[in-house]
Amino acid sequence: MSAAQGHFYGVGVGPGDPELVTLKAARLIGDADVVAYHAAAGKPSNARGIVADLLPEGVVEERLEYPVTTGSTDHPGGYAGAMADFYAHSAARLAAHLSAGRTVVLLAEGDPMLYGSFMYMHDRLSASFPTEVVPGVPAFLAATATTANPLVRQTDVLTVLPGTLEEPELARRLADTDGAVIMKLGRNFTKVRRALAAAGRLDGALYVERASMEAERWLPVADVDPESVPYFSLVVLPGDAAHGKRSRTLPEPSSSFPESSPSFPELVEGATAPAPAELLVVGLGPGPDRWITPEVSDALARVQHVVGYGPYVNRVPQREGLTRHASGNTVEVDRARLALDLALAGESVAVVSGGDAGVFGMASAVFEAAEDPRFGGVPVRVLPGVSAVQAVAARAGAPVGADFAVVSLSDRLKPWQVVEERLRHIARADLVLAVYNPASRSRTEQVHRFREVLLEECSPQTVVVMGRDVGRAEESLTVTTLEALDPSVIDMKCLLIVGCRGTRVTPSGQVWSPRFVRAASAQEAIQ
Repeated sequence: MSAAQGHFYGVGVGPGDPELVTLKAARLIGDADVVAYHAAAGKPSNARGIVADLLPEGVVEERLEYPVTTGSTDHPGGYAGAMADFYAHSAARLAAHLSAGRTVVLLAEGDPMLYGSFMYMHDRLSASFPTEVVPGVPAFLAATATTANPLVRQTDVLTVLPGTLEEPELARRLADTDGAVIMKLGRNFTKVRRALAAAGRLDGALYVERASMEAERWLPVADVDPESVPYFSLVVLPGDAAHGKRSRTLPEPSSSFPESSPSFPELVEGATAPAPAELLVVGLGPGPDRWITPEVSDALARVQHVVGYGPYVNRVPQREGLTRHASGNTVEVDRARLALDLALAGESVAVVSGGDAGVFGMASAVFEAAEDPRFGGVPVRVLPGVSAVQAVAARAGAPVGADFAVVSLSDRLKPWQVVEERLRHIARADLVLAVYNPASRSRTEQVHRFREVLLEECSPQTVVVMGRDVGRAEESLTVTTLEALDPSVIDMKCLLIVGCRGTRVTPSGQVWSPRFVRAASAQEAIQ
């Protein structure tokens, strides 16, 4: 870098009160050659207003005026295109000063790296000019101080959310956290309030506007007039109010469940234990909501609790009265016990799986845990879902139109020797084979060995279908042969279908397996 280049500073000026500007920020502003700030068209810059008394005499001011905020634009690239051009033009203006050796301070309300426009200047200028970021007091910390409510304690999780998120996503994230801050309210307030209600978090949610400014005020979110909400407002959700008080008293969880799992108070002495509720085990299908059956949707709309692997729990829409229990991918029996504990206490529960719960899903884990005599009074009902093999087969055509077998390549719960033996028997029986869990980040050798084993038993030209993320936006489907199959591109998002001797590929690329088997072919398979 040239010695003549100026220094670029991103300076946080805090939420509004000039006395919350840091000493370092004040010093840099007072020494600046150029002070830049963002502003909406026709409106004063709030950042400049906070530090107006600190601006040195003769300083060059660069007002970077947004071409669009919440209105429409006729830019051919829409809002994103208009803003991209604006940031590029703004960066060029500041670069001219920096190239001339001037010190440039770009003001940022709150903190420069928290939902601020400074970040876009940093992206464009920091590689070419010496750059430093000076933190500022974020608005949500000022709002928390205003309400004098502790935001999070000890191991509480704090989530900062933009109010621009879609309502179901807001509700889900609010239900899954302890403390939360929701920024960017304004016209999003009504949606945010509905999301808080759906998450069961409206009680205890606090609304704060213009934190630390003269016109600041705060009140419960439930009492706010949506028409009065300005842009400079946010919601503070203290962690102390997380998940509220349970309306029912629940027993202690099974001793084998991890200590970090939700715990329940003991039954009040002398109280009559409620009758066990029916435990539902449901399949959510392979991905898109349109593949969830009406029966499952109805069940999920009625239960009080949803238990499952985190990504599957996240697919269940959050609503008022629903408590979500998400856990990792290798504690199936533990979460089954949690669900049974809840059902034993009279709570309505659904355990969720991707695809069909009975195909390498949670149904078996639930029945395994239910062998404990303590859960003998809990009725269990499994609701079917669209399985991954059905989805991939439908996309390919009809590769499982005849007899077929299904195998998981995971050897976490069974020895690989067993997997390999089953693969050989299936190949020798000339059955179409659907393969679940072909590979993962820590389990990559099995799919290579799978291919080697089948090549020892089957023709190299055996048809193979590889479906990835079927039903989702990233969906792909590949039709290849056993010989040409590349194991290195296979991961947990894939499901494989290996054809039998009779499996065919149409001129258009569709795959199907005949319903009939000729006598000669059958005799060959037996031999």
